[in-house]
Amino acid sequence: MMLAQEQVQIEEEDRLRADLYNYLGVMLAGPPDELLLTQTAGLTGDASPLGQAIGGLARVAGVTKPKSARSEFNALFIGLGRGELLPYASYYMTGFLNEKPLANLRADMAALGITRAENTFEPEDNIASLMEMMGGMIVGRFGSSVSLARQKEFFNKHIGPWATHFFTDMQAAKGSVLYASVGAVGAEFLKIEQEAFRMTS
Repeated sequence: MMLAQEQVQIEEEDRLRADLYNYLGVMLAGPPDELLLTQTAGLTGDASPLGQAIGGLARVAGVTKPKSARSEFNALFIGLGRGELLPYASYYMTGFLNEKPLANLRADMAALGITRAENTFEPEDNIASLMEMMGGMIVGRFGSSVSLARQKEFFNKHIGPWATHFFTDMQAAKGSVLYASVGAVGAEFLKIEQEAFRMTS
């Protein structure tokens, strides 16, 4: 007798949440190529604040060339010595890199069965990795999908205390055009997530 492999049923709302977390993770991991800019330009939003932010991002992506996106990304996150923004939980929460928030994250990653990619040298508490982790937990990319209570605990510990501030800083950063729009989407999305988690027991 063959046992049917358990199919993980993901609600449409959760799939959309995961998609947005993953999208933010991709945009924050490196500069977008022409395909990603074209896909972004095709996004549409409704009249909600998040929908308006997505519409604004689509308009900016539609007039952004890969070369200018790369220059903007490098100025914001890499720079000469360091970029304008340091996208790490430790930095935002303590003022220093590689501090206790990173150690706490590594412990929670181990408990959730999340491992760092072998070819990755960035500390795990960078914003791109955290967005990817949330997206993966929602859809079960790291084994089984993670309960809403566990998602809330992870969010409140590793994302909620600082990421909205980071996205706001990204909107205000000098020379931030495409990434100002990414920051607007991130800030609005995390407000929704924070409120939704607040309402869950």
